[in-house]
Amino acid sequence: MASPVILDLWPTSNLEEIQTVIRAVYKQVLGNPHVMESERLVTAESQLCDRSITVREFVRAVAKSDFYRTRYFESCAPYRFVELNFKHLLGRAPQDQREVSEHIVRTVALGYDAEIDSYIDSDEYQSAFGDNIVPYYRGKTSEANFKQVGYNRTFALDRGPAQIDSAVKSSQLVYAIASNSSNIIKPSSATVIGSGTEKRFKIVVAGSKFDSPRRVSTSEYIVPASKMTPQIQRINRTSGKIISITEIA
Repeated sequence: MASPVILDLWPTSNLEEIQTVIRAVYKQVLGNPHVMESERLVTAESQLCDRSITVREFVRAVAKSDFYRTRYFESCAPYRFVELNFKHLLGRAPQDQREVSEHIVRTVALGYDAEIDSYIDSDEYQSAFGDNIVPYYRGKTSEANFKQVGYNRTFALDRGPAQIDSAVKSSQLVYAIASNSSNIIKPSSATVIGSGTEKRFKIVVAGSKFDSPRRVSTSEYIVPASKMTPQIQRINRTSGKIISITEIA
């Protein structure tokens, strides 16, 4: 398999090379879309060209743009939003349920900007990309994943250069991550979900209004892996705050 193309903005990079970096950031962070001229971040592009911001800060601006927020935060299920944040910003798939749960809880508790910042300000981002390397898909090389299943999961998220991420609204990894199993790169068999081996998870919610509009309490919901995303969406539509998501042994 060919090695990924790594684009690094150097102090000596000319304007043409900077424009190549800008196009690569849009493609990586926005999920291979067609970006119209009216959707480009003209101010952030100008700042990158005159070196008043780094590639990392340009990535942050793109990830916090209306383009990204509308397509991936407001239009996708929470699980899909998080798995694409991993793909777009860290270049890999989520490793396990703990990682996904941590980011869902952060998004609900602290908001959209805090969720985006948590990837870009992480030690992992710094180690992989630093200030001036365009993020790329690291998950197709074994060193990017602590677990071998991450290799298949990245293929489940990245199906080639023709794929546009915003065209897929549902999670591609929810069952595999929730059940701690590897992804088979083909449609899942319906006999797996709903079988006696399907794992269950406990979602702890504070301030839920499911039972009474006047009662504020802590509630626990036990859900199978196949019902995780619908339950999280239901919680997000109420005043509930997700405290934790843990697997039930």
